[in-house]
Amino acid sequence: MARHPMPNADAAWLRMDRPENLMAITSVLWFDRPIPPEPLGAILRERLVERFPRFAQRVVDGGTLGGVHWEDDPSFDLDLHLHHVALPQPGDRAELQRLVADLMARPLDRSKPLWHTWVVDGYEGGGAIVTRMHHCIADGIALARVMLSLTDPTPDAPAPAIDLDDHDRHRSLLGRAAGPLAPALDTGRAVAGALVRESAETLRHPSHAGELARGAAGVARALAKELATPSDPDGPLRGALHPGERVAWCDAVSLADVRRIARAHDATVNDVLVSAVAGGLRSWMLQRGAVEREIHAMVPFNLRPLDQPLPRDLGNRFGLVLLALPLLEADPVARLHETHRRMQAIKDSPEGPVSYGVLGAMGVSPPAVEAQLLDLFSAKASLVLTNVPGPRAPVYLCGTQLRGVLVWAPCAGSVSTSVSIFSYDGQVTIGFMVDAGLIPDPGELVAAVDAELAELLPPVRA
Repeated sequence: MARHPMPNADAAWLRMDRPENLMAITSVLWFDRPIPPEPLGAILRERLVERFPRFAQRVVDGGTLGGVHWEDDPSFDLDLHLHHVALPQPGDRAELQRLVADLMARPLDRSKPLWHTWVVDGYEGGGAIVTRMHHCIADGIALARVMLSLTDPTPDAPAPAIDLDDHDRHRSLLGRAAGPLAPALDTGRAVAGALVRESAETLRHPSHAGELARGAAGVARALAKELATPSDPDGPLRGALHPGERVAWCDAVSLADVRRIARAHDATVNDVLVSAVAGGLRSWMLQRGAVEREIHAMVPFNLRPLDQPLPRDLGNRFGLVLLALPLLEADPVARLHETHRRMQAIKDSPEGPVSYGVLGAMGVSPPAVEAQLLDLFSAKASLVLTNVPGPRAPVYLCGTQLRGVLVWAPCAGSVSTSVSIFSYDGQVTIGFMVDAGLIPDPGELVAAVDAELAELLPPVRA
């Protein structure tokens, strides 16, 4: 049976699984009407399984000498990966959030391909689809594109799916990003040598000529920043983690309104959304008496050219940057301006490509060393923050209009919170995935972010 070696960065994500932080990317899509499972199964087979071999392959660990491989699952059965459930009454958002959280707590069976899809009936008069895919298959922006490739531009179109290459390619740092927290640098020579080799290969990518031009000095500064950044303090977002998550998301926000705020302050849409998350966190933490210093978000940085089709073998092609959130700034407008300044400062830094090299180095490290590095670097951030741009116009699955989407990157190491920002059809949805033991009610975080956006908007409309 043919085996396909797993790239080092993908192997790193495979080995990051812990009971309190499972490395699965979770997406939830909701629709105007229920989705019929049988037609969906045919679409999954044609556009997912047959197009991307990883969805019919399982992981094989060959040990120290053999390494980790993919191999075709000889007993692959699509029906074992497609499930049909109904929400309890009243079938509202709270019930769907509870279901998503329950599904997030289930480890993926490594003897089978590492993904599952649930068709959900009874959600607010329509339906929903929840999908979980292991991070070793691909990064978040790639998997978001994969999921949206199942859709069509019109209710009756047999055409191939919408390709995100055509949508918001210019959307700044977060618009190019998705995927979760990672990683780390090591102190041993062997792993350091692997890091240098992996980083050099990344910097040679034609899309990153600027990073290459900065040369070794820029790489050294990026590595030094990662190492020198102090650990985030213990508090409402940091502490002992527990198996199990909670999720909550806001009502969709008008993208036009967000753009108005951005134009009024010479900022980007991403600046406004990140600032709103920072302001919401500040308000929520102040209620708990815990805003003594800033905290950091781990922001994924896409390294895959968005003007090219996804490769059949998918994989992870992203790095990470640390963004200090300006929680100590009390004024919302001043906080937005400071967020803009910090985002500009990291857009052209080599931190993203360098951290991808770190992931590759972790993938060839002994498991004990990788775990230590993960703990070391995950301590420097309190949350993962991803923003994925979706289609600007409505899309359809099985003839049914998609109403909204969220895609959560998993947390890694000691990080407790993942924030998902997803834009689609002129609207933006913000959702939180949190450790259930640390934050029993993520709805409070959602409400705080809503209030922050509301405070910025009225002066702009006036």
